[in-house]
Amino acid sequence: MRAVVLVGGEGTRLRPLTSTVPKPVVRLVDRPFLAYMLEWLARHGIEDVVLACGFLPTRLREALGDGHRHGVRLHYIVEPEPRGTGGAIRFADEALDGGLGERFLALNGDVLTDLDLRAQIDAHEAAGARATLGLVPVDDPTAYGLVRLAHGGAVRGFLEKPEPHEIDTNLISAGAYVLERDVLDLIAPGRGVSIEREVWPLLVGDGLHGVAHESAYWLDIGTPERYLRGSQDILAGAVRSAVRERLDSHGLAHGAGCSIEGRLRGPAVLGDGCHIAAGAVVGPGAVLGDRVVVEPGATIEQAVVLDGAHVGRGARVSGAIVAPGARVGPDCLVTGAAVVGPDATLGAGNVLDRGMRLFAGVELPDGAVAF
Repeated sequence: MRAVVLVGGEGTRLRPLTSTVPKPVVRLVDRPFLAYMLEWLARHGIEDVVLACGFLPTRLREALGDGHRHGVRLHYIVEPEPRGTGGAIRFADEALDGGLGERFLALNGDVLTDLDLRAQIDAHEAAGARATLGLVPVDDPTAYGLVRLAHGGAVRGFLEKPEPHEIDTNLISAGAYVLERDVLDLIAPGRGVSIEREVWPLLVGDGLHGVAHESAYWLDIGTPERYLRGSQDILAGAVRSAVRERLDSHGLAHGAGCSIEGRLRGPAVLGDGCHIAAGAVVGPGAVLGDRVVVEPGATIEQAVVLDGAHVGRGARVSGAIVAPGARVGPDCLVTGAAVVGPDATLGAGNVLDRGMRLFAGVELPDGAVAF
């Protein structure tokens, strides 16, 4: 069975991390974000994966290659223009030699999950469904489109961002679909089509089913806050991944060539060639990319500092993100889901908080911003 993964978006909500790279290859702990989905698919026996690309497809190829190291064979399909979720699936089928097959998976590439795909496929077969949606419960149903199921798993309708008095379910689409080939006949060729808004309503009462994955982990990595949460959940083992296998008894892992003179507190993951100076503290909940420099007296906790970044003497990065090549000056405070963009520079004594984003290449002089 083939899987087509939709990775054509520009990741605008995650900027500036996605200003120069597509979201699927933004580093999440120790590997490209999409690697988690590829490894999850491989664990469920899916060997052929089609990436329906749009934004910066060459960067995807460079980061993921042929998929071998993640247990799959990758095929890259580049949309000529954005065609929506349904249009991208139809285009992938047309572009592939042999198409997607009589039954295939379609997946939203923006999510981190460990839901049981095999159980969903088995339920699809047992019901004789044309399409089966993976569903997950959420704590606040008012922020989502809800999926209503009848007894036996047939979808009986949808409710988009309901008022509290309208809520009769907490299930939302997880962006994981098992599809029969005839569903493609409902997608008009050569134009943008939303499978959620234009195709699923046509299948209500005609072969559309849902499977509730009540205990699965599921997170849409679409904002800096969720990116940070996903990083912390991976370190904590809340979602199944290969990362936990790397951690030692203290919850620590680091790459080759690291120089660690300061203190590490687990859980924490460091890439290759990092330098942690004497008097610096890294962790708990810290993720460092390759070649990160942390100067004396600096603290990094519950935060992500990516490749080639530099954190100055006495600075504190807590609950925030420092992008590749960025420099955080001495005595800075970066917190509250703030993001220092790629190759940006914070002069000494700046304070970034409350989700503030410093975009790629921007330079702030000493003491320019303070909350």
